[in-house]
Amino acid sequence: MKIIFVFLMTVIVAIGSYTANKVNAEANVPNQSGDVLELLCVKYGFNQSEDKIKNACFEDEANLFMTLKESRDDELPISDEEKDLLAQLVHAEAKGEPYVGKVAVAEVVLNRVEHEEFPDTIEEVIYETNAFEPVLNNSINEPADQDAYDAVEEALVYQGIEDDVVFFYNPETATSDWIFSREVVKIIGNHAFAI
Repeated sequence: MKIIFVFLMTVIVAIGSYTANKVNAEANVPNQSGDVLELLCVKYGFNQSEDKIKNACFEDEANLFMTLKESRDDELPISDEEKDLLAQLVHAEAKGEPYVGKVAVAEVVLNRVEHEEFPDTIEEVIYETNAFEPVLNNSINEPADQDAYDAVEEALVYQGIEDDVVFFYNPETATSDWIFSREVVKIIGNHAFAI
């Protein structure tokens, strides 16, 4: 009986090991650059025939980002002072949040600038009465870190492509019943992003 049990356990372990190795091997198959190109073009609304995109080096994320940035002709133009202010808000609002959450916070401000129900400049959006906690508690005045500046740059490139999120909040600390009535589009870290 013991021998049969040991034999069965050996077979089960062997089958499990084979399956795990096969799954891992399939997961590690690199994408073809054409597939990456197609996905990026569809996701970010670019025409695949654009030479700048077509010739981008997909091994180099920074090069790809700059290529996408240069290809956007509808990017919201903002001054260095506005970038500084937006980075300070991102730093204060999303400190400790994942990088993608920092980008999403910057996107909320940019989306508000473009939205008819909000002010028309970054400064006016940020300083709108009771809009952002860091303005109320003066943490907006802290210097921004490099992640916050990078998030602002990325938000400017991708602004208006994915969604029109104009609100974010922490569901654990929010006290307004009204904010809970908004449709949540995504949750990143401790923030819910809503329209």
